[in-house]
Amino acid sequence: MKYTPLLLTILTALSASALEFPGARVVSVAPEAASGLEGIYVLENTAGVRAVYHTSAPSAVKWYRFSNLGGAYAEEIASAAGEGGSYITLGSGDFGYIIEADGRQHCFWVTDYSGHEFRATALTVDPEQDCDRLRLDFEGSAAEIACYTINGRRMAISRDITVEHNTLAFDQESFTYTQATATENIEYIDGTSVAVAAPLCATVYTLEGDRFLRAWGRAQQVSTATVQPTAVSAETRAVQDTRENENEQKEPGNEGLGGSAPVDITFDAVVTDAAIFHEWQISRMPEFDINELTYTDLSFTFSFREQGRTYVRFVAADAAGVCEYVSPVYEVFVGESKLEIPNAFSPESSPGVNDEWKVSYKSLVSYECHIFNRWGQQLFESTDPAQGWDGRHGGRFVPAGVYYYVITATGADGVEYKRAGDINIVGYSTGNRGTTEE
Repeated sequence: MKYTPLLLTILTALSASALEFPGARVVSVAPEAASGLEGIYVLENTAGVRAVYHTSAPSAVKWYRFSNLGGAYAEEIASAAGEGGSYITLGSGDFGYIIEADGRQHCFWVTDYSGHEFRATALTVDPEQDCDRLRLDFEGSAAEIACYTINGRRMAISRDITVEHNTLAFDQESFTYTQATATENIEYIDGTSVAVAAPLCATVYTLEGDRFLRAWGRAQQVSTATVQPTAVSAETRAVQDTRENENEQKEPGNEGLGGSAPVDITFDAVVTDAAIFHEWQISRMPEFDINELTYTDLSFTFSFREQGRTYVRFVAADAAGVCEYVSPVYEVFVGESKLEIPNAFSPESSPGVNDEWKVSYKSLVSYECHIFNRWGQQLFESTDPAQGWDGRHGGRFVPAGVYYYVITATGADGVEYKRAGDINIVGYSTGNRGTTEE
């Protein structure tokens, strides 16, 4: 008798229920919410197994069976009372079952695993491979296991086949690669090969299957011979030295690398085993049409002293130059130079306020300052624009009055500074000044 449902979508709002298979080895698989199935069961062998639906009124239960055509073509099958409910005896093969009980309809799918047995005989590496993916040739049987919804829609039941191998994992804290185990999950193998991640280190690939044989203690494994690394990868970083000079002007709007020259940045890279060739490239062109400098060391420090944008990247490749890694580009911006010179200060008259003579500057790559008294005696000299003069000479404050500076400097933008002028020392506190000019 054919089962004709009022609506094929009525199962979406049904309460959850379950089937039991006394004495059988079974794996329950959670169905998709939109499938209309309340359960999917994979039995090691269905022949002669009882499928039991527990109910207090077994005589009122009706069973229907459907195939890949869906519930519209379901046919009623004989059932019996017992085992604490209503049951049927299964034969061989995969089928869906609709149960009318307790005023509801319930839908299940039952798969006979004996018709889909996973077998693994050999696993070898295909000689044709690319840099990122490795093709493994598989001998055995691991084809798709399908089930069908109440509407006849085909769905795959994942075998959860695993391919395990050693790899390299990057540890950010130590900035190194360490050995790790990688596992890829495969629903099924369609054909005779499977693609997996190419190795970062020498390793063996082991394929194991499947989830059902694992559950029943019969999992099978096959492994390749040792595979040499082919994939090339790397990790890089750029760490800029910071300066907290109160008189050094910041580059407005600059939140990345760079700022006021000189900008000192340390670049580091770590590479995987197949990376035989590697270099850092420095260019003034974002497309790296011309590299101004290259460094083959994995780590180096560079001082950016020219105004404008400079681009840095890291490249690595295998011995043949076929598999390559190119890092993200680091953009370093150095702003134009500036030099502003104060003409007065008041050491010790108001501690903490204007008590040191300092230039205000930005992006100076060379600097030389000399300060003299009116007789031409040098009282102070410096090659660091961050350094100021506190008004002392020989450990004592010089008297208030007029002094003279001579400054020569070069900016990152090529600007040459030659400045000379007066410095006025004013407002000493009583008792803090010298009695005569030095």
